[in-house]
Amino acid sequence: MIKLFLQSAFVGPAILGATLVLSGSAAAAAAPVQSQDVSSVDALEQAILDPAPALLAQVTSVSQLSDVSPADWAFQALQNLVDRYNCIQGYPDRTFRGNRSLTRYEFAAGLNACLDVIAQLIQTDAITREEFEQIRRLQEEFQAELSTLRGRVDALEADVAELEANQFSTTTVLRGQVDAHLGVPFDTLDATGFDEEDSATFVARARLNFDTSFTGEDRLRIRLQGSSGSAPLDPVGGYARASGVGDSTLDLRVDDFYYQFPVGDRLDFIVAANSISPSSFVVSTIVPYDGDAVADASSPSFYGAGTRSGAALGASFAITDRFVLDAGYSVDTEGAADPSIGIFQGVEDTDEGQGYIAQLSYLGEIFQVAGAYVHGDGALDSGEGFEGADGQAVDTFAGMANVGLGDFSVGGYVAYSDFDGGNDFYWSAGVTVDDWLIEGSQLGAYGAQLPQTIGREDNPLIIEGYYNIPFNEFLDITPSIVYGDAETGGDDDTTIYGVIRTTFRF
Repeated sequence: MIKLFLQSAFVGPAILGATLVLSGSAAAAAAPVQSQDVSSVDALEQAILDPAPALLAQVTSVSQLSDVSPADWAFQALQNLVDRYNCIQGYPDRTFRGNRSLTRYEFAAGLNACLDVIAQLIQTDAITREEFEQIRRLQEEFQAELSTLRGRVDALEADVAELEANQFSTTTVLRGQVDAHLGVPFDTLDATGFDEEDSATFVARARLNFDTSFTGEDRLRIRLQGSSGSAPLDPVGGYARASGVGDSTLDLRVDDFYYQFPVGDRLDFIVAANSISPSSFVVSTIVPYDGDAVADASSPSFYGAGTRSGAALGASFAITDRFVLDAGYSVDTEGAADPSIGIFQGVEDTDEGQGYIAQLSYLGEIFQVAGAYVHGDGALDSGEGFEGADGQAVDTFAGMANVGLGDFSVGGYVAYSDFDGGNDFYWSAGVTVDDWLIEGSQLGAYGAQLPQTIGREDNPLIIEGYYNIPFNEFLDITPSIVYGDAETGGDDDTTIYGVIRTTFRF
């Protein structure tokens, strides 16, 4: 079709102006065809909403178009359009791309874009009667397409006006998440003093995140959260509880309150008023099963060695595109008897409750590795302290590694903690397979020998297998089997239970 119109341009240059302008004015609104398909009204509507970044530039001479030469059959027509109608635009790389296909919708959009230029020429009597008749026939032939486009644009403008009038905020996005865990023990566990064999349990957490950005690169987060607690899924001292559920009741509280912002291209800071633990400072925890697994043991336990969450200050510096250095400080101001105590004094004007962390990470496409140092002056977060370590300083050294070969990953960590009166060595290792049978899913299994908790004589052992299944963008379901083995007061306490975690996002 485009060749037919170009050939007629030698008789009526106005026709060519209306046609070839699509490679300029119209395409500026609908985006280049090489980037987006606008072969239908729906596609053109999407192109208007989400234009390609390659905007067009006005051409004042045909010589500015690198892919147009005097030997081209349409060279004279293009030159006439520039000289007489000023109705040609090119791409930012100074190409015209005149050999591509043309649809009726594209032609209609180009014709409509060029009519303003033609109308100005008519007012100055620069258009002949013959050219005027050709323009009129083009308008009649493409009247239906032009009306459709104008109707769609009017509808889009009305929708945008309605969204702007009813939007929650111009700077804040509201996101919600609900996690529900149904657990059923498969055998008897006497450590808590009662028979859990038939005790199915249900714990849940609900949270609302208010994420605000003032520059497009920063984030102010205020999180409201309530949870039903995790004690029912606590066969080995808290390490096998439902991940991230917490120990509180369903009372609503401000769980997160922090501001994260960049300084330059490689440095990011985070300042928090509460609920930030050392693991929140690091760019990656490396282990591939952290977050997708159900039991809390899937997260590296050494981050909480002797520390409590609370007010915090952290920084992340990208040394190169692969090497990142993270550092942070946190203090349990929430547990302080006197709220006026300074953040560098800790709980009750002592050093207890303070924590420091530094981690150096290498994040390659296949291999990721990190080394971390954590110092804590109090018990483990959530009361999971080392034996005899409550209120004592704990120094922890840890190494993490992960190898990812396509969808298959194997990784883990080792950690050594030194505290007054003893030391402890613990580890975790596992494998994951992404997109197994279902796109976006993760199949995984890991084992972990975890830190000694207060009152225990050994390191609890946790083994978990899980399958995280995304049903859609709003719903994930994760069935899991968890095995726990620990000793309490000389008793051998072993249990196996199944858990189904359901996660809703909105």
